[in-house]
Amino acid sequence: MKNATQTCPCGSGHPYKQCCGLYIHGIEAAPTAEALMRSRYSAYVMQAIDYLGETLHPDNRKNWDRQATDTWTRKTEWLQLEVRRIQAGGVADQQGRVEFVAFFKDQGVIKQHHEWSSFHRLDGNWYYVGGVYPKPVARPDTGIKAGRNDPCPCGSGKKYKKCCGI
Repeated sequence: MKNATQTCPCGSGHPYKQCCGLYIHGIEAAPTAEALMRSRYSAYVMQAIDYLGETLHPDNRKNWDRQATDTWTRKTEWLQLEVRRIQAGGVADQQGRVEFVAFFKDQGVIKQHHEWSSFHRLDGNWYYVGGVYPKPVARPDTGIKAGRNDPCPCGSGKKYKKCCGI
């Protein structure tokens, strides 16, 4: 595991040990869906692979490949987490959703993972259920013309032909 004395990777500005480290090391349970999502991002950064498996909803663990997750996490440089939207998932809720974008570098290329994640509380603990990629938001015509194989100007990271050029 990486240096645990640093500022928390989740972007809270708090020390890791007083933020996501509390959840990752089992000192406390994440109180909200957002806290669990942030701690899972921090677990990727800190290479706390077991925590990622433990916080998957029990119904989804059979499909999880621990070794592949570990390999990918170790070769990825995690840059930043941006939380976009939160829907329910508070201390009194049983379900919640969090939209986020995780920025990372893979083989020298900066990429982003944009997801609308679903979380459920089971026996008092929050679990990650799964996520979907949000559809790109329609943007006004900027006059920028993209070729079919160019990156989409909407910022999705996809080729134009697979995104807004459909």
